[in-house]
Amino acid sequence: MSAEEKIRELGLDLSHPAGPVANYVPAVTTGKLVFLSGKGPTQADGTMMKGKVGSELTVDEAYNAARLVGIQLLSGLRAHVGSLDKVNRIVKLLGMVNAEPDFEDHPKVINGCSDLLVSVFGDNGKHARSAVGMGSLPGRIPVEIEMIVELK
Repeated sequence: MSAEEKIRELGLDLSHPAGPVANYVPAVTTGKLVFLSGKGPTQADGTMMKGKVGSELTVDEAYNAARLVGIQLLSGLRAHVGSLDKVNRIVKLLGMVNAEPDFEDHPKVINGCSDLLVSVFGDNGKHARSAVGMGSLPGRIPVEIEMIVELK
């Protein structure tokens, strides 16, 4: 099944990619690599999910936030390249979690995005990854993720 077919099967809406909020572009292609700028968890109503993980949000809520970020990354990627069927593989994620200083489950949070990518691309969705904690993120968002993708 192609990535675009999988998106339809999962019922994902990729029609609203978020634009940049400062002086940068959403994606840059060099050679066969696409570098996607960090995205936050945009909810169905267009607002950003907010909160600090470990005090205001649970791991499960933050996992869902990371999944929302994954949807935004896929939306931005499709807008940039035209079709997710042009993707050869997901190369790397950098996942940043707005967490309390003693929070330890950053990888469980970023799995929300990683699991989505594997569900869309199968083995080609498996990627290298960093999951790190931050003292804060813009707009009090709980998660920001950037992604590197290889095209066919």
